[in-house]
Amino acid sequence: MLDKVEAALDKVRPLLQADGGNVELVEVTDNGIAKVRMQGACKGCPMSQITLRNAIERTLLKEIPELKGVEPAE
Repeated sequence: MLDKVEAALDKVRPLLQADGGNVELVEVTDNGIAKVRMQGACKGCPMSQITLRNAIERTLLKEIPELKGVEPAE
């Protein structure tokens, strides 16, 4: 599962990197939640939650139907 999530994140990373940011996969929980950490310019951006939902979560759920959701890591 981790490899699938990383591969899907690789599709989103160029968009984030174009704005000076990135995303790190922290874990995939037993109940199918991918925990990610925003990095770089995305880390403190007020739009990061929108990016998380509209770009990252949408892409991951489309690519990996067995995934239940995406949440920010603490």
